[in-house]
Amino acid sequence: MSNDSRIVETLSKVTTATITTILLKKGLRNVWLRGARPLKADQPRLVGRAFTMRFVPMREDLATPESWSSPKSSRAAIEAMPAGCIAVVDAMGCTDAGIFGDILCARMAKRGVAALVTDGVMRDVAGIATTDLPVWCQGVAAPPSVAGLTFVNWQEPIGCGGVAVFPDDIMVADGDGVVVIPAALVDAVLELAPEQERLEAWILQEVEKGTPLPGLYPANAETKARYEASKKK
Repeated sequence: MSNDSRIVETLSKVTTATITTILLKKGLRNVWLRGARPLKADQPRLVGRAFTMRFVPMREDLATPESWSSPKSSRAAIEAMPAGCIAVVDAMGCTDAGIFGDILCARMAKRGVAALVTDGVMRDVAGIATTDLPVWCQGVAAPPSVAGLTFVNWQEPIGCGGVAVFPDDIMVADGDGVVVIPAALVDAVLELAPEQERLEAWILQEVEKGTPLPGLYPANAETKARYEASKKK
């Protein structure tokens, strides 16, 4: 697979909308994480390998404040995160217990984590804003994670927002949400996505000129020929 610097450089210029189209053409329909929205409106597009974390429903003997100090805790997982990764957290869509707050987010930012993505919610949102850690989530809630969830493991396959995410899959997050690119398909996306972006930019110019949509989008043979000709000018 292509090296990470090329992946980040290329995909940081490609929208999640374009990536979903490319993956659809490859037969993948379920790649957009439901419920993962940018916590702040001005967050940049980010690309990184998935570092997965998993919660299960709260059980009183396990979901305790003492569990935060156990060897298998969210704190221990954060210390295992490599710089540049995107933490992808399966919170089962729980919206009444914040999985992380400002202190944990500050530590992730200090470790160079690129972003946090979850189908759950966050707490201490005002403090999180000061950490500069970009977050995609369902919203906010004041109660801590143990009020509704039990943390169980990291770096294993998870389901986040109804999508299967494996460690080291490539995550792309922008204003439209978060998309997972299976590791085996990254090179195909790198090859096809930039050209798709260029084609759609040209089509948009044609729309602004008044060109009707039939035959333009999607492009028929004549339109593709005009596009190829425009590239030579």
